[in-house]
Amino acid sequence: MASADPSHEASRAGSLLPILDWGRRYDRAWLRGDVVAGLTVAALVVPKALGYAGIANVPIENGLYAAAAGTILYALFGTSRQISTGPSSALAAVAGSAVIVSGVSSGADSTALVAGVALVAGALFLLMAVFKLGWISQFLSKAVITGFLFGAAIDVTVGELSKLTGTTSDGTSVWREFVSWLKGLDEGFSGTTLLVGVLSLIVLFGLRAVAPSVPGTLVVVVGGILASVLFDLGAHGVALVGDVPRGLPLPGIPDLNLLWDNVATVGIAAVGIVLIGFSQTAGDARHFASKHRYRVDVDQETVAQGMANVGAGLIQGIPVSTSLSASSANDNAGARSPVASLSTGGVVILTLLVLAPVFSDLPKPVLAAVIIDAVVMGMMDVPEMRRLRRVKRTDFWIAVAAILGVLTFGVLAGIVIGAVLSVGWLVYVSTRPAMPVLGRMRGSHVFREYESHPEDEQYPGLLALRLDGGLFYATADALGDRIRELSLSNEPPLTAIVLDCADIPFIDSEGSAQLRELVELTRENDVSVRLARVKPVVLEVLARDGVLDTIGLDHIHEDVSRAVDAELHPSQLPKKESPNV
Repeated sequence: MASADPSHEASRAGSLLPILDWGRRYDRAWLRGDVVAGLTVAALVVPKALGYAGIANVPIENGLYAAAAGTILYALFGTSRQISTGPSSALAAVAGSAVIVSGVSSGADSTALVAGVALVAGALFLLMAVFKLGWISQFLSKAVITGFLFGAAIDVTVGELSKLTGTTSDGTSVWREFVSWLKGLDEGFSGTTLLVGVLSLIVLFGLRAVAPSVPGTLVVVVGGILASVLFDLGAHGVALVGDVPRGLPLPGIPDLNLLWDNVATVGIAAVGIVLIGFSQTAGDARHFASKHRYRVDVDQETVAQGMANVGAGLIQGIPVSTSLSASSANDNAGARSPVASLSTGGVVILTLLVLAPVFSDLPKPVLAAVIIDAVVMGMMDVPEMRRLRRVKRTDFWIAVAAILGVLTFGVLAGIVIGAVLSVGWLVYVSTRPAMPVLGRMRGSHVFREYESHPEDEQYPGLLALRLDGGLFYATADALGDRIRELSLSNEPPLTAIVLDCADIPFIDSEGSAQLRELVELTRENDVSVRLARVKPVVLEVLARDGVLDTIGLDHIHEDVSRAVDAELHPSQLPKKESPNV
């Protein structure tokens, strides 16, 4: 038996584990830039991971576990040189909502549930890669995602208000939780806590405005810890994060009984994470690849995200995905390869091994400010909402509906509502294609939409119509209804219909049957039907179904002008135009 080709085996291994490919060709001249970029991103990722863990309702060290797993595993399996993978505010909000909906009370159960969500999401990512199911993510429209994230950001922000004031709040919806927070201001309000939180917010938003290159999150976290130690904030009524253990967790499977008891919640959260995460990953990877002129493999990117989430789940982390802010910082700092991401992961691990107990003195209002800054700036896309309102009011109201769905029913329910809105809108527009009436531009052979050009020519008794979409079971009746509607309102009565088929990409058996019925019915009323610009794939179906014989080859034309002229001046054109069937 012949031995396997070593070069082929190396190539195959490199496609499954890209580090084996780019690692052999790594240019040492890149090392300094990669390490500097990794350290720069670590300064951004470490403090934000603490906040994201708070959003997910798990101990803050679990955010660091996820950051370590995400950066390192992505570097091993990913194909983008600048992407940084780790916890994100959007995914943390989904995971945190799963904790709230499940009703788990203990910290251990919350940790296990969130880790299980990450693990299931990772498995779904891997299945998407194996079966090439990336198209599923397209069922969530950009308008729905924009609205969902905006609503989730409001949800998280309202949930953090009590930490800024030292009070408590609860409620089954954002509205009720906000009212609960207002009522709770009469009890347990802490002026010192509010001062710490407000100052943190001022520093965060102020630095973002006047010195955006300064890592504001790192500044307020370090400043908060120093203030806590110097002024003994804990003794003045300011709640602190509490014990943060040093070290790394042992890998393990989350409590399967807990996951099974909450299987629906875990499943919805995992699907939401995949839908949101995949759109972020694919878009960001293509962006950096285009900017730096190299190729990425989107299927392998899906594998990388899957492995990163599986790894995060196995070490009690929260779900991870591409972070555009961290990736942009990585790129701007000079990252040339995934070594930058490995460097970031190394710093996160050192933080866990050496510095983790330092975060025990972090004031909770500082953490709340970090969370509010993250969701407001990362999830509330006000410019996009304005663009939707200006460009397409329907998309704007879909986004508003998604926001209201999240605020009223919660983040997880918002995912379901968003999916229903997206699919519902897709079905609506697919089953109601535009069917504009056409007119002839004076002095030419061009036919165009008459509504936009009322000065164009139309001919008494002749209707020229275009169907902008496929003619299949969902649109067949719509075509018949449209023609009947126009026939009843037409004066003088119709004698001919010309159907422009240029924008009909396909037809099914029901569409073919509807066309036959239309031809037979109109002929009974002395109305002829002509087709123009029919695509070959549509002609083939009509020929196999015998509809072409019913219509007649002399009623199939190369363009609308010929069809109209054939009806107006039948003696001046050949009887058959011999379409290619």
